[in-house]
Order: sequence, then structure tokens, then C-alpha cells
Amino acid sequence: MPLQTSQPVQEDPIAAIATPLGVGALAVIRISGSGVLDIAQGLFRKSGHFDFQLRESKGFTAHFGRVYDRDGLVDEVIALVFRSPNSYTREDMVEFSCHGGPVVVRHMLQALYEAGCRPAEPGEFTRRAFINGRIDLLQAEAIGEMIHARSESAYRTAVNQMQGNLSMKLEQLRQRLLESCAMLELELDFSEEDVEFQSRGELREQLMQLQAEVQKLVDSYQHGRLLSEGVATVIVGKPNAGKSTLLNTLLGEERAIVSHMPGTTRDYIEECFVHEKTMFRLTDTAGLREAAEEIEREGVGRSYKKIGEADLILYMLDLSQPESLKESEVIREFRETYTHAKLIVIANKTDLASDSEERLQQLREETGCDVAGISAKQGEGIDGLLRLMSSMVEGLDKLHDASVLVTSLRHYVSLRNAGDAVRNALELLGAYAGTELIAFELRSALDYVGEITGKVVSEEVLNVIFDRFCVGK
Repeated sequence: MPLQTSQPVQEDPIAAIATPLGVGALAVIRISGSGVLDIAQGLFRKSGHFDFQLRESKGFTAHFGRVYDRDGLVDEVIALVFRSPNSYTREDMVEFSCHGGPVVVRHMLQALYEAGCRPAEPGEFTRRAFINGRIDLLQAEAIGEMIHARSESAYRTAVNQMQGNLSMKLEQLRQRLLESCAMLELELDFSEEDVEFQSRGELREQLMQLQAEVQKLVDSYQHGRLLSEGVATVIVGKPNAGKSTLLNTLLGEERAIVSHMPGTTRDYIEECFVHEKTMFRLTDTAGLREAAEEIEREGVGRSYKKIGEADLILYMLDLSQPESLKESEVIREFRETYTHAKLIVIANKTDLASDSEERLQQLREETGCDVAGISAKQGEGIDGLLRLMSSMVEGLDKLHDASVLVTSLRHYVSLRNAGDAVRNALELLGAYAGTELIAFELRSALDYVGEITGKVVSEEVLNVIFDRFCVGK
């Protein structure tokens, strides 16, 4: 089980490109670990200084020069030196800024491999930063979330987490749990003397406060998930209602095939778009009807599965069809069945309905839902629909200013387990159970909180977390 260390450990030297692969003006190649200053020294020659010793360079200094391999010149570079413990990994590090061509990068990396570095694994630089105590596990995950953020809100939330706001809150909870646990453990050491180092009334009050704070963090996950992952938005309705046309209109591209023939969409299509800082994960589904073909039946089944996972349902109907108002009953059933999601009714093809305003009002009255009248093909009413979608998640764009917000399923599960353990301790306390049973539950809560920041973590969990990182991070 890896443990964070107060003194940095210099592991074997690793090398990787830290910028995206492809053609560009510059590429950054970083190396970290034991002996990297000697490795860099063997390859680098500073321009105009033939006796320059890179290994003796101070930290946070940059030097212009050239890198040579056994065949000669590789490239002109800038070498930036970081000395332990004042580096990203807390190990000795060097970053080479070279020209950004793929062949140049390949030669640079090959020269480093031949000099003693090995290729870095995904997330290995950040993993070493965690192991060496520069950041905790929660902050390491936040770095990954910040890199992959696709909306302003997701980015701001990740930045807050990377700064350690949630880490500090969890550490405060952990310290209070630790104090209560220590008092109970002390009582067990003096069990023959029948003494209480903390009154049961004080312990109950403290645990109730802890339970409330943990529950507040658990409850924040719903908002945090929407910010980090996007609002799962499913477009549903009968065939030929215009679902695929709406998807294309919102995305601004021809992503889905549009045809007048019913049942064109056999499987769901997922794409993301950002509106007013909030990311919506759009899913265009197969038309809801009794399907005769096996493939279409499978598509309809998958549609209902996606509806069950949705945060926002856009029920779409063709307002130009006389029988469209008969769908009001189906919409009411949707609202009653899928209570976990918010529902917007989209009345499409208003340009083909002469009495569209009257029909829209009738839909509002009969369904009790918000109704947006649009023409997906003509692009009419889309701004109003977007305002309505934003109102359904109103306030999410402000949540990125919150200092403490849970965005990860891993964190949510651990906090929920910690809350359960504290609740169990309270129940045992109320039942006048033995000290050892209460202490066991508090130790469990302590471990669950420690799982989030990495105080208690397995190698398997670390592998899952860092495997999602890019190689150079």
C-alpha cells in the first residue's frame, strides 16, 4: 500500500512528452527521478558554454542549448531544471522544450531512453507527486478533471478541488473522528477501571454534527456530478417527431441522419454541447412505438434505458399532426414515472401548424409541463428552448464558486459509507452498546474518509485513478 512520504523518494528515471502528439511549434518533454540531472547533462550542451554543467544548475533556471545523441545533433532546446523537493513530482526534474514535430519528439525520447530513462506510465508524474506528499489523492484526481473539463463550470469546480478546499474540509472531519476514536480507544485501555474520557452526551452531540456535515457533502454530489459530467439530456418521442433534426440543430452540425421514413434512428446517438457554462450530454433515441423488427425493438429498449438514466427529458412531438395533442396522457405518465428527471415538452413544426399558439397552450394545461414551441428544421424557437433548458438547471453555473462540492462517484460512495458508519455508531450509542462496538464504527468511518484523500488506499484504486491520465501527466 503506497504511503505519502514527508521526504521525497527518488524513483527510477522516467520520460514522456507532456504536450499533445502531432505537429506544432513546440513540444515539452519531461524527465523525473533518480539521476535525471546526470542523464540530461550527458545529452545537453549549452550554447557558448562548453564547460557548462547542467547537473550543477540551480532549480527554476532555464538554459538554451542543443541535445545530441550518438548520431549527432537532435534539436535546439530550452532545458528547464527543477530540483527536489521543489518540483511537480518532488523529485529532480528537467523539461526540454523542443520543436513540435513527431520525428523530433521521437528522436528526443529515444535519446533519453538510451541514456537511462524508461517510458512513463499514464499519470506516473502525478502519481509520484501524490506518493511524495506534494498533493493528496483528491487533488490528483482534480488535476485530471481540470485537464478533461469541457465546460467552464466543470473547470472551475476542478480548480477549487485542486486548490485543496474539499481536502481541508475532509481533513477537519477526519481529525474530529480521530479525536473521538482516540477517546474510545483510551477507554478500552482502561476498561477495568470503568471510566469515560468523553461523556456519552458530548460524544452523541459531536457525532450528530459530523453526520450532518457528511450528509451535506453527500447531498452536494448531485450538483457536482452535473457540473463535472454534464446534464444527461435525452430527446424522446414518436418516430418522425424531429428528434434527430433537433440534435443536429443544437450541435450545429449534421451528426444524425434525418429522413422522413419512420424508424431511421435504430440506436441512440450521444454528443455534448455547452450552453451558458453548463454542458449538456444530448442523446437522440429511437422513436417510441411498437416496433415490428427485432433491431428496432432493441433500439426502443435502449431508449427507455437512457430515459431511466436522464437528468433532463426532452419529450418531442409533431405539432402539425392533428393527433399530437393525444400524447398529453403519455407525457403525464412520463412525468409520473420518471420523477428523478426534469421534463420539457417540445412541440416541433410550429411553422406547419396554423393554430400553434392555441395548441401550445392546450399542451401546457393538459400536461402541466413547460412547453417549448419550435421549428427544428427552420431553427425557430431554439433560443427559447435553450433558456428553458438552462432554467431547469438554474444555479449550476454559480456552483463552481462553492468551495466544497463532491464531483466524483468514488468520493460519493466513500462519504456515504462514512455517514452510514457514523449513523451506526449513534444507534449503538443510543442502545448503550459496548465501547468496542462504537469504536469499530468510528474507525470504519475514519477509513472511509481516508480513502478519498489517500490516507487509506490500495494499489488497485491508485491504478484505476492514474490509468485515466495522459502519459505525460
